Amino acid sequence: MAEAVGMRNYKILIYPQENGGWVAEIPAISGCYALMDTRDEALKELESVFILIRDEYAMDGKALPEDKTELVSHA
Repeated sequence: MAEAVGMRNYKILIYPQENGGWVAEIPAISGCYALMDTRDEALKELESVFILIRDEYAMDGKALPEDKTELVSHA
């Protein structure tokens, strides 16, 4: 049996919003993001959103997109 794809298969971006609150997102999956008051809340909500999207893909018989996100740092 194939192992279920989990969030550990994706890069997660998390950053504060200018007006307060936090954003957590998986750039490789369209619409997979959460906006919450704290960093921890955003990560927890992102997990719930990821599961919903993963289940929708599965019901449609589709695989989740591969993570091709690149992290670039400018020195």
